Amino acid sequence: MNFSPKYSEKVFENKKRNADEFGEIALELRRDIIKSLALAKSGHSGGSLGIADILSVLYFGGYLNIDPLDSKNSLRDKFVLSAGHLAPVLYSALARRGFFPIDYLPTLRKLGSKLQGHPGYDMNLPGIESSTGSLGHGISIAVGMAMATKLIDKTKQKIFCLTGDGELQEGLVWEAAMCAANYKMDNLCWIVDNNDCQIDGRVKDVMSIYPLKEKFESFGCNVIEIDGHNYDEIMSAFDKYIENMENNSGKPMVIIAQTFMGKGVSYMEDKYEWHGNPPNVEQAIIALKDLGEEYSN
Repeated sequence: MNFSPKYSEKVFENKKRNADEFGEIALELRRDIIKSLALAKSGHSGGSLGIADILSVLYFGGYLNIDPLDSKNSLRDKFVLSAGHLAPVLYSALARRGFFPIDYLPTLRKLGSKLQGHPGYDMNLPGIESSTGSLGHGISIAVGMAMATKLIDKTKQKIFCLTGDGELQEGLVWEAAMCAANYKMDNLCWIVDNNDCQIDGRVKDVMSIYPLKEKFESFGCNVIEIDGHNYDEIMSAFDKYIENMENNSGKPMVIIAQTFMGKGVSYMEDKYEWHGNPPNVEQAIIALKDLGEEYSN
């Protein structure tokens, strides 16, 4: 059986959208994830699928001041994927936003490809702001970016960062939280992908991080809890972050997004076993059918 992903040429512009439009984009991202991972025969399926809705709003809803034709503009907003193993969805979002050709996507994890298993700043891939993958380091880098922007450059750039919930088991992230609150980094938006799944099981069973909202509040952060698959709630959370920043609240914004690992794929959804596994060809065809794309043998 041959498996040749039929990548469309659709590139989505950055603009205000409604929930239906975000749903269409998220479906495209999820299809890209399945195809890329099936071809790579390695990589992380579950979490990548789980945050597709969040990235569809972030990258295609007018919240990031970025320009694919001027990706190094010094006044651009920045997004750091601290959970670097979720790179497949970030690569898809950047390609669909026009930062690099969609034809790059089938090269995921291939020798010589710019699309390595974790984002690499040294790959000179437009839209990648930092090398990430060593868990806990990305949020620390993002805090440094927020500090440089607010305290040194004195500009109004927005700094977004996404961590996994299992990542919060790293002590380094709480040093980052303490630092961000101490230096009043209200330009930082910290998104927590709270699917309660990590490679060895449920987060609450491996090393509980709960109660999460109260922990972040005790560090001095403003905290919002949302359904990470509800576009209205995602948009509202980002709007509140911007309001928080414009009002000079002096508090970092933390968005705890309840998500499901493997969202949209019947046999993956809410299964921690899919944290670090790619689909094989037969499984990919089933997944794509779940995502509205039919393949025949």
